[in-house]
Amino acid sequence: MKTLEKLLGEICKAILPIKEEVFYGNPNSSIAICTLSSIDLLRSLSQPKFLQSVALVGRLLSENKGIDSLIQYVNANPKIKTIVLCGNEVWGHKSGHSLLALHKNGIDKNHNIINSASPDPFLNLTKLEVKKFQNQVRIIDMIGETNQEKIIQTVESV
Repeated sequence: MKTLEKLLGEICKAILPIKEEVFYGNPNSSIAICTLSSIDLLRSLSQPKFLQSVALVGRLLSENKGIDSLIQYVNANPKIKTIVLCGNEVWGHKSGHSLLALHKNGIDKNHNIINSASPDPFLNLTKLEVKKFQNQVRIIDMIGETNQEKIIQTVESV
């Protein structure tokens, strides 16, 4: 089953390549933006003027490798204290829901995100890495919000 999922993932990358993953902004900012599957929102928030007020703007498409990468980046960058989670949820993966579940509940002994609604919420992270992430950041849940002005207002209010 895992081999089939990996194969389908590779086919998806070839058919629907998404080049934009992350845009880096002000390294002194404590705010990161995650646009989930909303690539147009990712592009619109990656404008140089807006990037001056956030550390980065990125996407999150999967409930496993994507979350692993996000946590590793945040843990390696202790200045990041707030993640604004916005944009449309990834159909079938529910990576935003999984990130919220991870932040609230952590992982079980099998490294699955506790109470995740995703089909494959397995992480390669340790419980210590997850705990560090949970203690370091707060997540502002704006899942479903694609209005750039509302997101900018939220960032300005942090």
